[in-house]
Formats: sequence, structure tokens, C-alpha cells
Amino acid sequence: MKIAVTSASGQLGKAIIRSLIDIIGQENVIAIARTPSHAESLGVEVRAGDYNQKAHFDQALKGVDALLLVSGNDDPEKRRQQHANVIDAAKATGVRKVVYTSIVGPVRDSDFSSIVNSNRHTEEYLKNSGLAWSIGRNGVYLEPDLEYLDHYRKDGKLTNCAGDGRCAYTTRAELAYAYARMLTEDQHNGQTYNLTGPAITQYELADLMNQVLGTDLRYEPVSVEAYRQQRIDELGEFMGTVIAGIYQSIRNGDMDVPSDYRKAASRVHISILEAMKRFQAQVSS
Repeated sequence: MKIAVTSASGQLGKAIIRSLIDIIGQENVIAIARTPSHAESLGVEVRAGDYNQKAHFDQALKGVDALLLVSGNDDPEKRRQQHANVIDAAKATGVRKVVYTSIVGPVRDSDFSSIVNSNRHTEEYLKNSGLAWSIGRNGVYLEPDLEYLDHYRKDGKLTNCAGDGRCAYTTRAELAYAYARMLTEDQHNGQTYNLTGPAITQYELADLMNQVLGTDLRYEPVSVEAYRQQRIDELGEFMGTVIAGIYQSIRNGDMDVPSDYRKAASRVHISILEAMKRFQAQVSS
């Protein structure tokens, strides 16, 4: 069984490939990357694949039995066609199953709604493709908050617009474990899973960081408008609006969803406390 993973040079793609290697061996895993040289360190066959070029995937997916389609990070309107290019190529080349990495949350009015909308469009396109499929709706990654720790330490606080909203966090390692099973186990076909851990508030997040990482942080909520402008000033219009939209969605309760992680992974998601301990151990090693 040959399984391919797109966006293999990204952090999630790499993590999924490593989990697949543990299950089916490196000789049965294919990495697909827009820049193949960026994925060569994985020790598996690497093929070129740009989401904008269907012809790339007409070649890259030859001989592939199952495909993990990692959602792109381009403009939401562009992503609709990009993902369709990959799904169409999968169908044309005889791929039997496609697993798609989507995102949690309902479609409603927020700065993040365009992202959710584009993901839901791909979900429906995949469901109507005639291929076997399964979909994971990822929770919010915990790692960016931990990687931003020096900035938080400097300010002495976490600041965003989430307010009292609860967020179901996850980690790339936990997602990789679940997706490897979704790719290799047929009982997940036709299923859509919320891949998250337990939901916590930003106040709880700060407390856990203090407990594990030796910080002395507090959480300070700000308005949606103020946080949006802050993020735009630092990250630019598109990415700043997206990041602000995530926290606006937390504030709205959109990221507080029931977890299906046990169904996908056949075990419970690790706690946020344990996830932080593992992150700290990796940084210290």
C-alpha cells in the first residue's frame, strides 16, 4: 500500500509522514512537496506537487493507493481550485482514498469565516468525488503559543481578543498520530472527526504555561478591533486578519467543540498539560 502526503515540507506534513513510516515503513510512503528538496530529509520518495498545477499531481499520484491532502495556506478563494486540482488528479490516477485536513468551527460571520468556508467547500467536493474519503477537522495548534513564549515573557502577559471563550487545542504530533490511522484503517471511511483535545480558556492557558514553563504570565483580553489592528500591523493584512479571526472565533464559542479524537486514534488525546511538558522536553533536548 503506497500512501502519499501533500505539503510534505510543512510541519504537519512531516509529522504525518513520520507517523506513517512507523506503521507501513518508509518504502511505502511518498512525500509530495512544491519544492521537493525541502522534504528530502524525511528519507522517503519525494515527488513534486504544486496545488496550482493539476498536471503535477497527474504524475505525482501515479501508483498511490491513499492520499493525505493537507489544506493549503493560500487565499481562501484560490484554495478551492487548488484542492479540486488534487482531488481530480487523485480520481484520474486511480487513488482509492483521500483524507483531508480541514478545520473545526461553524460557518458564520467572523474574520475567520472565509477560511472555514473554503474548507467546507473542499469537504463537499471530496464527498462528491466518488472516492473513499475521511475528513479531520483540526483544532487550534498549541505550538504557536509555546513558540511565542519569549514575546509573552517580555510583555508579561498573553493578549488577544478571545475573552472568556474556550478553545479546543491540539498539537501536530497528536494530529499526525490520528491521520496515520485514518489513512491506514478502513473503518474511518466516510467519517468526519473533530481532532481536538480538551477545551480551555486563555486564562487557563496562561496558568498552564506558568506551571510547566516557569513563566509568570497573566491573560489580558482586548477588543476584536484592537487585536485585529495589532495583528495586521505586525503580520500584514491577510495573515493578521486570519490570526485575529481565530481568536474572534474562540470568543464566539466556535472553537469549543466536542472531540472525536478517540474515534480516529483509538486513544484519548493527551492533555494540554502533557502537551506542554513534551514541548518543553523537546526544546530542552
